[in-house]
Amino acid sequence: MTTPSDAGNPLQTTGQGPGAGPAPLKGGMLVLASTALALATFMNVLDTSIANVSIPAISGDLAVSASQGTWVITSFAVANAIAVPLTGFLTQRFGAVRLFVTSILLFVTASWLCGMATSLGMLIVFRVIQGAVAGPMIPLSQSLLLASYPKAKAGSALAIWSMTTLIAPVVGPLLGGWITDNISWPWIFYINVPVGLLAASVTWMLYRTRETPTRQVPIDYVGLAALMIWVGALQIMLDKGNELDWFASTQIVFLAIVAAVGFCFFLIWELTEAHPIVDLSLLRRRNFWSGTLALAVGYGVFFGNVVLMPLWLQQDMGYTATIAGAVLAPVGLLAILFSPWVGKNVHKYDPRLFASFAFIVFALILWMRSRFTVETDFITIMIPSLIQGIAVAAFFVPLMTLIFSGLTPDKIPAASGLSNFARITAGAIGTSIYTTLWENRATFHHASLVDHINYASPTTQATIRQLTDSGMSQQQALGQINNLINQQAFTLAADELFWVSALLFIGLIGLIWLARPAKATPPSVEASAAH
Repeated sequence: MTTPSDAGNPLQTTGQGPGAGPAPLKGGMLVLASTALALATFMNVLDTSIANVSIPAISGDLAVSASQGTWVITSFAVANAIAVPLTGFLTQRFGAVRLFVTSILLFVTASWLCGMATSLGMLIVFRVIQGAVAGPMIPLSQSLLLASYPKAKAGSALAIWSMTTLIAPVVGPLLGGWITDNISWPWIFYINVPVGLLAASVTWMLYRTRETPTRQVPIDYVGLAALMIWVGALQIMLDKGNELDWFASTQIVFLAIVAAVGFCFFLIWELTEAHPIVDLSLLRRRNFWSGTLALAVGYGVFFGNVVLMPLWLQQDMGYTATIAGAVLAPVGLLAILFSPWVGKNVHKYDPRLFASFAFIVFALILWMRSRFTVETDFITIMIPSLIQGIAVAAFFVPLMTLIFSGLTPDKIPAASGLSNFARITAGAIGTSIYTTLWENRATFHHASLVDHINYASPTTQATIRQLTDSGMSQQQALGQINNLINQQAFTLAADELFWVSALLFIGLIGLIWLARPAKATPPSVEASAAH
């Protein structure tokens, strides 16, 4: 019998009817299953960022320019963004377990082929395949984890998932830089092979008897084509916009028009199609759309700063890729400590309180970063990263609890696919906006600082004299001064973006409270509902 409290829980693990899921796993099997699913998720998310720092090495080995080499990132991002929202449809056709394991094995194969590529064209083709087959992995790891835990511990399942999803983008550049510096760039792909094979083997062993129902759903070819067109155009526009000077480029303008028109057509078609390729009816649920919106915008701001920090550290503070990664790595410490506690308690209290707390902590650490200067030391830079772990722990779990509240297990894959699509797209938008604004504001500050430096200034004359006395020519001295101005300009620009990000997180708290509160379930009710 379904209790009233089921309306506030992500899934119902026992009982009869189409919404009922399999019984939860227990003991060692649950630990093993959680580890396998977390490994698959970590491997997937890691691959979205691990190649970023390896682009110069890849471009050099394949004898192409750095701008051509960035297609290694763009190709994966485009294919992945298209595939993620198809998870719900593919799960209905093939079953969650078969689809998940097949995706892992194909991902492993594509990773091996990427490492074997001998030309940029080959590498891009294999990265497209890798991104496409990776699409269902993150949403399905989420839904399979939820189906493995009792209702009372659904928060713990989401905590495990969130830790891997949020920490992997931070670890990616650190690991990618170390592998590229100490081994060779193909190994950033080869490391997926043993991890993927292990994850696929364990998942199949534990879940092959827990397959979800399948049905022959007609394929919405028009909706699929529209999705591929508008998402592909949007993703390429976001990845290449800064490089091509945005709307000063006719290519970017064309891509923007295609994305806008394609999105409008896709929206109208999917809302009127009897068997849509993406289930947009989920957006009628207040908790789903408000939670997804808060998750997407919050993640966009978070990820924009994740990208900005190592860029500033390497370009203007003289940090290597490895040291820059080490500055950001402590985020995982408190995240690992606090995530289990949040997962255990999120169903006892209003999830909106946890998410609001997370946004306040994000605002605090970004305010701390907005006070950085070119003389800020390593420890001072690292402290906000350490504190950020608390926010990471309280960010994903409550919002995903709100998003999934009231949904039956058969709706979880589609909901996970759509919410993760929104999150990934917002991350790409955040990256583009932050990198563009950073360069634009740095240009402004450079011009402003140069106005105060001229040959009539005693300080300028003394600096040039000091540099020339050290053995530099006057031209070299002027170049050194320009480098110092650039360092200050980019630091001021980064500080501004950190400050604006802090304000955005405070403002985003209002989005969280648009959702209806998910009712807390007393332990006694949970116990009686489980029997």
